[in-house]
Amino acid sequence: MPRVVHFEVHADNPERAVKFYREVFGWELVKWEGPQDYWLITTGPDDEPGINGGLMQRQGEIDGQAVIAYVCTVDVPSVDEYVEKVTRGGGSVAVPKMAVPGVGWLAYCKDTEGNLLGLMASDPDAK
Repeated sequence: MPRVVHFEVHADNPERAVKFYREVFGWELVKWEGPQDYWLITTGPDDEPGINGGLMQRQGEIDGQAVIAYVCTVDVPSVDEYVEKVTRGGGSVAVPKMAVPGVGWLAYCKDTEGNLLGLMASDPDAK
């Protein structure tokens, strides 16, 4: 069954947010070497329960449309298949499927209550 494998923090000022999470929780935040400004978050050792995440620049103004929450991302075998399941179940697509180069395919959806969730299918050949 698909599991939550990643969360994202969306921030107006990523550097300020990086400092906050380092100081408050002691998390390790490292800037990703990929084509986007993105920080990888390690919340603890791999042999302990929990998940790791990322931090990115908020897309849009805080006006009721921008992401203002942690977004959990679910590992799925096919983004297309699960986008269809989401819409068939009464949800909607918030951000269409896109490539995360070298990582996989990602889409953001809303559930029936308007909550955001990510769908990620691993594909190292994604471009």
